[in-house]
Amino acid sequence: MTISSRRFANLSHIKNGASTCAFLPYDVGDRETVGASKRMTHQSELSSTGLIIIVIGGDLAVRHALKFWLEIEGLTVHSYATEAELLAAGELARCDCLVVDEKIPETSGLRLIAQLRDRNFSAPAILITSQPSLSLRDQAEKVGVPIVEKPLLGNGLLDTIRGAIGSRVG
Repeated sequence: MTISSRRFANLSHIKNGASTCAFLPYDVGDRETVGASKRMTHQSELSSTGLIIIVIGGDLAVRHALKFWLEIEGLTVHSYATEAELLAAGELARCDCLVVDEKIPETSGLRLIAQLRDRNFSAPAILITSQPSLSLRDQAEKVGVPIVEKPLLGNGLLDTIRGAIGSRVG
């Protein structure tokens, strides 16, 4: 097992209170050769872009795990627990993509995204949640916000970020 495969073995399952998230960024198959090569390619593509991702979510463990994983992928990540923290930080003008957990204190992720859109925030936003209702799916689709379901397995979130920010990523 290489250092990089041990790194993800330790990050494979995180529990915090009632929340559980699994992060398995890469296939558990042949990591020694193909996987390591793909990771290095993706990391160099993303780190050369200078993209800034903002992660918002009420669960500290999930925020830290997402920040850790996305930074390993070469992205600059800022994370906040609440809308108030986000707005106080003044980072929105530099944000290339917003990743918002549906469950955040004092509001919902989709409501936060709608409020930011009302303030002319135009960067792509992605909603993460577990077991989204049909109603939530419909609402997200109407406002053009993709949903990535927890547990976050494979590269689904990273691929959605790449798709959302388009040609600026390798």
